[in-house]
Amino acid sequence: MGQLESNSAVATYAADYQYRDKTVKDSRTYGRTIGQPELSEKAQKYYEKLKAKYSNMDFILVSPEMKEEAERNKGMYASSKELLVLIDSDKIEKMAEDEDYRKKYETILSNATMQLNQMKSQLGGNADKVSSFGMTFDDNGNASFFAVVDKSLEQQRERIDEKRAESREEKRKAAKEAEKQRREDRLKGGRRDLEMVEGSSWEDVLKKINDALVSARADYIQTDSEKQIGQSVDYTV
Repeated sequence: MGQLESNSAVATYAADYQYRDKTVKDSRTYGRTIGQPELSEKAQKYYEKLKAKYSNMDFILVSPEMKEEAERNKGMYASSKELLVLIDSDKIEKMAEDEDYRKKYETILSNATMQLNQMKSQLGGNADKVSSFGMTFDDNGNASFFAVVDKSLEQQRERIDEKRAESREEKRKAAKEAEKQRREDRLKGGRRDLEMVEGSSWEDVLKKINDALVSARADYIQTDSEKQIGQSVDYTV
């Protein structure tokens, strides 16, 4: 299985990388965790309220000794919710005790939802090519944002565009076959070209998402066999 390769701004996944989620559900109702975080009773009650307040977010509680690993591998944690939030237990403890500290972080979370919705609107149809959106916090209270772009979806769209189906029925059949293949790929952990982009603001992330999709189009090269059979290959979207 391919490994996540990181540099200061971008982490590129190997094309055959399968999503795998190393988080576990803690029996103490912490939800998803990385490592073995511990919360005081007061912090645990606050954490439950926080998750309920931001129910559109998928919180992952990180133990202090796992913060660096969680940051390094943040793009690999899948989520079915709108926004993935990695936060360590030390911060939750302080948020439960310090009202000013709590307000600071909750304001960041509230703004993130609004800004993410704006960014998705700007992405338009390209939002479907982003596998996940997420955010983390450093020890100084600064938020960073990231997204995992499925470049293979953009390349697959290029194939469909090249097919230039002559009738509406052909286009419908092509789209149906594409969705079927996409589901099969997910079940089998099929070939995907995933790239994580990150920035200090959603504006930075938006630019890098668009850059990644432009790169995907540039990387797409039609094979001779595809040309010979008129692209009657697996059209996935």
